[in-house]
Amino acid sequence: MSKKNKNGKGGLNRKDFLKTFSLASLAPLMAGEKIQGKALKEAEAVRYTKNDTDDVVPIGIIGYGEWGRQIASTLERNPKVKIAGISDTFSIMLTRAERSYSDVKTFENYREMLEDPEIPAIIVATPTHKHREVVVDALEAGKHVYCEFPMASSIEDAKAIADAAREAPRQIFQVGLQYRVNPQHRDVFQFIRSGATGRATYIRSQWHNKTSWRRTSATQERADELNWRLDGDVSLGLIGEIGAHNIDMASWYLNEMPSSIQGFGQIQYWRDGRDVPDNVQVVVEFPSGVHMVCACSLTTSFDGRYDMFYGSDSTILLRDKHAWMFKEVDAPMLGWEVYARRDRFHGEVGIALVADATQLDAQDVDPFEDDPNVETPLFYSLDSFIDNNIYGPYPAMVGYQQGYNATLVAVKAKEAIQNKSIETLDEDLFALD
Repeated sequence: MSKKNKNGKGGLNRKDFLKTFSLASLAPLMAGEKIQGKALKEAEAVRYTKNDTDDVVPIGIIGYGEWGRQIASTLERNPKVKIAGISDTFSIMLTRAERSYSDVKTFENYREMLEDPEIPAIIVATPTHKHREVVVDALEAGKHVYCEFPMASSIEDAKAIADAAREAPRQIFQVGLQYRVNPQHRDVFQFIRSGATGRATYIRSQWHNKTSWRRTSATQERADELNWRLDGDVSLGLIGEIGAHNIDMASWYLNEMPSSIQGFGQIQYWRDGRDVPDNVQVVVEFPSGVHMVCACSLTTSFDGRYDMFYGSDSTILLRDKHAWMFKEVDAPMLGWEVYARRDRFHGEVGIALVADATQLDAQDVDPFEDDPNVETPLFYSLDSFIDNNIYGPYPAMVGYQQGYNATLVAVKAKEAIQNKSIETLDEDLFALD
């Protein structure tokens, strides 16, 4: 391979540098974590062997339901990846995949995909309660694995997945906790960790979307398969599939795991035979004394989705692809404020938290319109997995321990809602050994 840069002069360009020097030592810095000797040892692995197209990673998707198709359409926008295989137990989904991707391999049995040496990386997008078998099989087959969150619907299954990932240190294992990778959330992470909000006092998260979650099909058997999220025996419900992402983000920002969770849940509107609440609320307590209120609803879309981080000096609002800081009158002046855009919300003035913002960058930007250059959290999460396949392997930005921790919290939150109880989370629960 040529070592000339784009000006034709000798030396390493950025891509060659990244390929020559492993990013194992840089990945933990990107994740805001300190690298340890064990992590360095685990990062020593055989790199992905490129196919004829330089730096294009062949990826297989297991599970081609609604979310699997969303993953596929997201991967299509990334020039570094090729959808090489799709597996689903429903033959109609495979026909749909073949129509969408002319050269894709399809597999009704996912184990046949795992035997294909031309597909080194797998994305698991099956229903949550089916993750364990697929992920463990994929890791044992030597594949790099991206597992959607929650990792599993039980603590036992989540631990089995984490153990399998830990026993395969030469393979990439990443969990789909998208907020930990999304640039907007990572920017806010830096603001909060730098002390810009002062002392953390309270957190509030909301997810409102009026939809039944119910899917229809020509047969009752298939309808039952599609509606696994409405079955309390296998589903973690709204708090596990949605709210747990927000709780994990709070835990990440505060740098501490929850110590207790109190839960409430009701079926208020969708009285169609489901046994999973269409409204849930949890109060999460952290060891520092900070409390978080997280509410999710399938009965209203009013006020949408947001996260609020309240502090003694300021409050940060995260909504969609935007973030603002609302300062207290007695808060100290921050040097970068003079360059920041200010947006008015009813009686409040919010300072726009724009990545690498300068006075020029922030001009003429509509605070309520999405930047067309900004991608979805799913895109950035998948992109980090793809980059790890190209330039790594190095410790994933969201590995098995973070995935296990967040899944454990999701399971306990579901139990708190079911039992209308307060569930205590001792430190020992988060230990994998």
